[in-house]
Amino acid sequence: MSKTPVKATLTTAMIEKQTAAFLKSGGAVEYVGKGKSGQFASTGSTQVNPKVS
Repeated sequence: MSKTPVKATLTTAMIEKQTAAFLKSGGAVEYVGKGKSGQFASTGSTQVNPKVS
């Protein structure tokens, strides 16, 4: 018989612990303003043309 895999779940406490460890080790959090993606704008627009077969 095989065991069913255990689903990995993150709890708020685990996330807070990992975040604290990251910041303590010298990591930094960059905040991005509302409505911003944090990505650079691409040059020009790109149109997608689906292929019809």
